Parts: sequence; structure tokens; C-alpha cells
Amino acid sequence: MNLWSWLWPGKKPLLSLEQQQRLLQLPPSPGLSEHSLRQQRWVVVDLETSGLNLKRDQVLSIGAMVIEDGAIDLGQAFERTLLRTHMPLNPSVLLHGLGPSAIAAGCEPVDALLDFMEFVGDSPLLAFHSPFDQHMLGRALKASLDYRLQHPFMDVAALAPMLCPQTHLREAGLDAWVKHFNLQVEERHNASADALATAELALILFSRARAQHIDSPQALQQRLNQWQRRKQQHSF
Repeated sequence: MNLWSWLWPGKKPLLSLEQQQRLLQLPPSPGLSEHSLRQQRWVVVDLETSGLNLKRDQVLSIGAMVIEDGAIDLGQAFERTLLRTHMPLNPSVLLHGLGPSAIAAGCEPVDALLDFMEFVGDSPLLAFHSPFDQHMLGRALKASLDYRLQHPFMDVAALAPMLCPQTHLREAGLDAWVKHFNLQVEERHNASADALATAELALILFSRARAQHIDSPQALQQRLNQWQRRKQQHSF
């Protein structure tokens, strides 16, 4: 951060020297690799937000799990609730349960987001309906850290119907896919629990991908891009 940031905190976030150092040490993302899906470390992320408005609503909590060596590593888990002041009550509280007291006890957004990006490292991210999470996380990082998110995001909600074309769940939500594969999910609409459910679904989908001779993150994204282009063409 430069002197301009200190003189004009309204234009860019005001960070302490320690926070600036942490920000500078964040590794760049190398993009999706040609290594096998099993070799790739993935971070599966889920956000709870104050609503679904991409411009106005805020990230309230971040939950994440890690897939590494072809399995979910329960020893690598992340969860933070972000402190948000002057946040009005929203009907979404009925889903995620993050009321005023939980938000008031949260971490400062700058530290929570730095913690998360240090946890991510240079790994690609997975999410269910990832465009929403990618946009909201990118907005939060820009507002709090003046950081541009460049890590690849892969959408599990799009991978599922592509890799399982016989299921007829093309526009289904996470609950429908969890039920379809008989996954044991004890809790939902909690960032960490949803990230775990998404990670379990992703492992099944990676197995389906390998059976279809798709065995690298880069090849999987390329196949997904092709599938989505064909889907768009058929919709006209």
C-alpha cells in the first residue's frame, strides 16, 4: 500500500503494516494444472451472505474444506464469521442463523479475509454455484484489502449435470445432489457444513471425470467450457 492509501482511506482500505506485509506475501495463483485431479490441492468454499444482491449484500461468513491426495482432509478446515457493523436484519438470517450477536462477535473483515487467502494459498477453488461466491468474495477482497482475486473457480453445480447426464437434475441445487448420492449431511446453510457437503459431492464427480478419461483440472475446465457452450447454443 502507498501513501495515497493513508491519505485517502475512503478510496483504498487502510491497513496496518503487519496486514500490508501479509497481503504482499500472498502467493499468486498459477491457474489450473495439467497434473492429475488426485494430485491437485483444492479449496472448497462456501459463503453465507446478507442476501443475494451482488452489489449491495455482504459476506458474513466463510467456510472451507480442503481436498488433497484424492480425499477430504478434515485437519485442514477454515471458518470465520466477519464483523459487520450497522447491518440491518435480513430474511436470510432465518437460513444461516447469523444474527446480530454472532456478527458483532465476528473477526475484523481485513484479518478474516487475509486468514482465508493464506489458507487458500495458490490452490484453485471449488464452490456450488461458484459465480456467486466468486463475485461476492472478489468484492469483499477488493473492498477490504484492495486485492484482486485471480484464483480459478470451478463450479460444482455445473460439473454435476455434465458428468452425470442421466440423472435429470440439470438445474438442481445442492440438496438435490446430496439426496441423489445419499450423502450424510447433518447440517445445511452453515458455511462449513455446506463446504463439506460440496467437497463430498466433488469427490464423487472427480471419480466420474476419471472414468470419462478427464484426469486433470485443466482438462476438466476445458470440458466444462465446451459443455456450457453447447448448452448455450441449444438454448437459442
